[in-house]
Amino acid sequence: MSETSGKQQNTAAFYGQAVASFAVAMAATAIGIFKLNADAWVRAFLGIAVLYLVTSAFTLAKVIRDRQEAVDRSYHPFEKL
Repeated sequence: MSETSGKQQNTAAFYGQAVASFAVAMAATAIGIFKLNADAWVRAFLGIAVLYLVTSAFTLAKVIRDRQEAVDRSYHPFEKL
């Protein structure tokens, strides 16, 4: 039997596109909130809400990844025999 790594690596282009997309989305949201015709406390509230949403999304993505990796690497004591 041949051993192949089941873990796929993302390409540098995919990583760069994901980072650029995130940066554009954050910049557009920040500009939109800054240009919003509302009181400062409303803009501040929206800014904090966006930051909370971003941190929650990162945490959720990490939890999902960790759970998926735990299932993928479950220990089987007799699999090398």
